[in-house]
Amino acid sequence: MNYYLAIDIGASSGRHIVGWENDGKIMTDEVYRFDNGPDKLGESLVWDTERLFLEVKRGIAAALLKYPKIISLSIDTWGVDYVLMRGDEAALPAYAYRDERGERAAEFVHRIISKRELFSRTGTTYMSFNTIYQLYYDKLCGRLEGVTDLLMMPEYLMYRLTGKRLRERTNATTTGLVNALTHEYDEEIFERLGLPECLMRPLSDPGASLGGLLPEVIDEVGGDIEVVLCATHDTASAVVAIEMKENAPYISSGTWSLLGVKTEAALTDDKSRRSGYSNEGGIGYNRYQKNIAGMWIVQRLRAELCPELSYVEITDMALRSKFIGSFDVDDPCLLAPKSMKGVICERLGIFEDSVGAADLFNAAYVSLALGYRRAIADLEKNTGKTYTELYIVGGGAKNNYLNSLTEQYTGKRVIALPIEATAIGNLKVQMKGKRK
Repeated sequence: MNYYLAIDIGASSGRHIVGWENDGKIMTDEVYRFDNGPDKLGESLVWDTERLFLEVKRGIAAALLKYPKIISLSIDTWGVDYVLMRGDEAALPAYAYRDERGERAAEFVHRIISKRELFSRTGTTYMSFNTIYQLYYDKLCGRLEGVTDLLMMPEYLMYRLTGKRLRERTNATTTGLVNALTHEYDEEIFERLGLPECLMRPLSDPGASLGGLLPEVIDEVGGDIEVVLCATHDTASAVVAIEMKENAPYISSGTWSLLGVKTEAALTDDKSRRSGYSNEGGIGYNRYQKNIAGMWIVQRLRAELCPELSYVEITDMALRSKFIGSFDVDDPCLLAPKSMKGVICERLGIFEDSVGAADLFNAAYVSLALGYRRAIADLEKNTGKTYTELYIVGGGAKNNYLNSLTEQYTGKRVIALPIEATAIGNLKVQMKGKRK
C-alpha cells in the first residue's frame, strides 16, 4: 500500500491527513491537528512561522509513527501571504492578510496602475489584502532593501523542510502580480511599481519535486519523505477534489466561501471586474471565482457571543429563530472588525441589545445564502451560461441548514460533499505524479 501525506493549513487550523487508494477510492486518516491564527505584534497581525513549522514537523512525526513508509508529502495553505527572504534567512515578521497595511498601500499603487488596468493584466479582482498591496507597503517601509526572494507560505514551509525553493503557479495567481495570458509574473507591473526584479522567479506546476527532507528534519520526525508541490493554494486543491459529471459552479466553504466555476481561460473584461470576480490558476483550467466572507462571520460571532457552544448547537439555535433580516456579506467592514456583532447590528439597523445570539446567527446564514444568489446571478451573466447544480465542499458543506437556504435562494440543486476536499485534492496531485 502506498501512503501519502497532505498537510492542509487554514487560517484557523491545520491538519495532517494520510491518504491511500483502495479500489479506486481515496481513503484518509487524520493523524494530527493544530490550531492556527494570526498573532498581535503591536498594532499588526502576523503569523508565527516558527510555530507553524514546529507544528508541521510534529504532524509529520505523528504520521510516520502510524504509517512508517510514506511516499511523499505536500503542503497547501491560504493564499496571498508570503515570507520575504534575505539569502537563506527569513526577513520577519510575516504579516497576515487581515492586517490593514495592504489597504494603506492600495491608493499609492493605483496612482501608478489603475484598478481597471491591473485587472485587465492579471484578472485578479481588487481586495486590499492582495499580495501586490502588501508588497508595495513593504517597499514604502523600506522592508524590501536587501531582499533576495519571496516565498508564499506553503513554499516557505517546504523550503524549511528540504532546503530547496520552488514557486507554485496556482498560489502565485493569488498575488495580483501574475499575467493572465503568460501565467508568469508580469514584468511591467514590477517595473512600474519599482519592485525588485529578483522576486520574479519562474513558476512551477503542481507535481514538481523538491526532493527529500533535510538531515536535521529527518532526525526530528523519524524518517525521510519526498516533498512535492500540490496545488498549494487551498482552494485550488479543493477544486481538484470535486468530481463533477458536468462542469458546474462550486463553493469551497470555510473561513472564506470561494464561489466559482472552471473556465478555459481568464475573463478579464470590465463586467467581471465590477462584479468582484477573479481569475486564479487551476490544473489545466482557470478558476473564475469570487471571495465571499464565508464562515468567518459565524466564527467571529461564536467567539464573541458563545464560545462554549458547538457549531451544531449554533446551527440548531439559528434554525429556531424567527428573525427576518440580512446584510451584505461583501461589506469590507466584515474583514477584521473589533466586534462582529456590532458591525452586523449596525448593518441591520438595530440596537445591539434588541437581538439575541440565535437571531444574529440566523441573519448570518441567510445573508450568506443571499450572497451566493447574487454571486451566481453575476456568474451566469458574465459567462453567458446557466447552471442547474451547485457543488459545496469543505467544512461548510456539513451545515445542512445553510445548504437548504442556499438551495432555496439560488434555485440550484445543491450537491454537498462534506469531505476534506483540500486534503483530497492535495493527495490526488501526489498520487497522479507517482503513477506517471
